[in-house]
Amino acid sequence: MLTLKVITENPEEVIRKLSKKRFDAKAPIEEVLSLDKVRRSSQTSLDSTLSEINTLSKSVGQLMKDGKKDEAEAVKLKVSSLKESTKNLQAEMESAQLKINEILCTIPNMPYDEVPEGATAEDNVVVKTGNDIPDLKGEVLPHWELAKKYDLIDFELGVKITGAGFPVYKGKGAQLQRALINFFLDEARKAGYLEVMPPTVVNQASGYGTGQLPDKEGQMYYCQLDDLYLIPTAEVPVTNIYRDVILEEKELPIKNCAYTQCFRREAGSYGKDVRGLNRLHEFSKVEIVRIDTPEHSKESHKEMLAHVEGLLQKLELPYRILHLCGGDMSFTAATCFDFEVYSAAQNRWLEVSSVSNFDTYQANRLKCRFKGADKKTQLCHTLNGSALALPRIVAALLENNQSAEGIRIPKALVSYTGFDIID
Repeated sequence: MLTLKVITENPEEVIRKLSKKRFDAKAPIEEVLSLDKVRRSSQTSLDSTLSEINTLSKSVGQLMKDGKKDEAEAVKLKVSSLKESTKNLQAEMESAQLKINEILCTIPNMPYDEVPEGATAEDNVVVKTGNDIPDLKGEVLPHWELAKKYDLIDFELGVKITGAGFPVYKGKGAQLQRALINFFLDEARKAGYLEVMPPTVVNQASGYGTGQLPDKEGQMYYCQLDDLYLIPTAEVPVTNIYRDVILEEKELPIKNCAYTQCFRREAGSYGKDVRGLNRLHEFSKVEIVRIDTPEHSKESHKEMLAHVEGLLQKLELPYRILHLCGGDMSFTAATCFDFEVYSAAQNRWLEVSSVSNFDTYQANRLKCRFKGADKKTQLCHTLNGSALALPRIVAALLENNQSAEGIRIPKALVSYTGFDIID
């Protein structure tokens, strides 16, 4: 969340920047400022009262020594009364701070100045394209029909076992899935990322730390009996490794990668955009996460973008990179770039990765800090990106590489699959 310091120092600037996200911050910011005045006033009174209590308490002993017992007793009564008032001041201060935190949780991150203006996905800016869109000959099938034709993925069986959005991968379909996971992990390790294998369920503190909680859209699966949540992305457990941690500047940037299953309710999703692998409730994903200094985080972001682009180049998939406009960015991101691959069978672009810099927004919630050379402690910057999410990658690979002979496997994957064609 935004720091109180940022808001109190320049509230007008915060309101202006948040308007780019189509968020009207005027009322919540004014409420935060009002509550902060109450908090600071209570703190000042509390400090003054505690100081007075300390002074009076010290005087009791001297009064007793001087034989002024009545005066000493009067001072004791006053100290007792003051101590009672400190309880009220402490309660008032804590109540104001609690309300401030509640409001701060409802205020999104401020977008960077370079984030494009715009309200919806239509306003996102295409900054780069790569690889040619294939010119398919003959009968062109969407991936869900290819999956049935070559017995790769059974969507009906997934419905039987669990429900819609939980497919069963079979034979070469399962091998392709595993090949992609290993390929993505190997590429991440080559790029200097340390692989971790985190839990796929997290507690409330972890969900809060990365901004998934409070879950305003109800997209997380909740295990009520144990008060735990299924993760929507490995970003949540991996970033929370550094919750309540003070790092040394020389340790940064920290680079982690992780493969996990991901779970999303996708409430309200329906229609052609959810057909087949286009939108699932459970899917596989490799995530890259960085913890960095404020001075270097933008360079880290560029390196992460280059890494994801390199994966798509090696997979020979036509892709484009979009700089998201303010109105289409996530609640927590300060800037975000989406990667999309082209589906030649569906004639549409499919999002396969979002690479975001969260500035100090997550770190403030996580209390993820580092100590610089000057020994001062400050908040880290956190970054993450999909590298990559598998469902739409599989969809595009199947659709774009189909031919009369079968489905060709990109050269970069052949050593992982053990076959070069699905026939």
